[in-house]
Amino acid sequence: MNEINLQIPRQAATLRLLVEDKIRSAIAAGHFKPGQRLIERELCEQIGVGRTSVREALRQLEAEGLVVTVPHRGPEVSSISPDEARQLYELRALLEGFAGRNFARNGSDAAIAELGRAVDGFATAAQGSDRAALVAAKTRFYAVLTQGAGNVFVTQTLTTLHNRITLLRVTSMTQAGRLDDSVAEIREIYDAIVARDPERAEALCRNHIAKAAEVAMAVLARQGSGAPE
Repeated sequence: MNEINLQIPRQAATLRLLVEDKIRSAIAAGHFKPGQRLIERELCEQIGVGRTSVREALRQLEAEGLVVTVPHRGPEVSSISPDEARQLYELRALLEGFAGRNFARNGSDAAIAELGRAVDGFATAAQGSDRAALVAAKTRFYAVLTQGAGNVFVTQTLTTLHNRITLLRVTSMTQAGRLDDSVAEIREIYDAIVARDPERAEALCRNHIAKAAEVAMAVLARQGSGAPE
């Protein structure tokens, strides 16, 4: 029986992941907008890699729902309909409420300290004008929150939802007054977790998502009516 070589080229895999992250971050920051075509040749020039890496990265982002391949056009940034957004936010509210409750009940002291650092990081990013840094800081907060809940399936599901909703996150966070409110809301979530108050942590997590959904849905409604953002 012939032996199978299961070794993989680590450098190539690492490069693909880096390309994925670059394109994902550019979408999250609004550099690539919903409906915009993602032309392989142009991406290769912008990122400085070959077509194979770009093609594999786009395939992964399509699996995450960030990219869609349109017949006769090729890959483009996905759009989210108001109904899809509503459903995403509803599920997020349920799962993040669960995550907040479990974190407050079962999270380790080390995990709580890490959450505090993530909150501070987001507050710092909110003072600047770098959209990519802002999204990265908020993503970090959600990652620590879900991991601290101690349920791997909730973490996996929320990671998928966060990747999908990233198309709206910058838009909602940068609406007038929303960013300051968002910082205050996640500080309240952190305080409830520190106090080991599961009910309050769950309620605050759900309220945070409800507020974000309200802003995002209003933006989508304006876009649908042709009103300026």
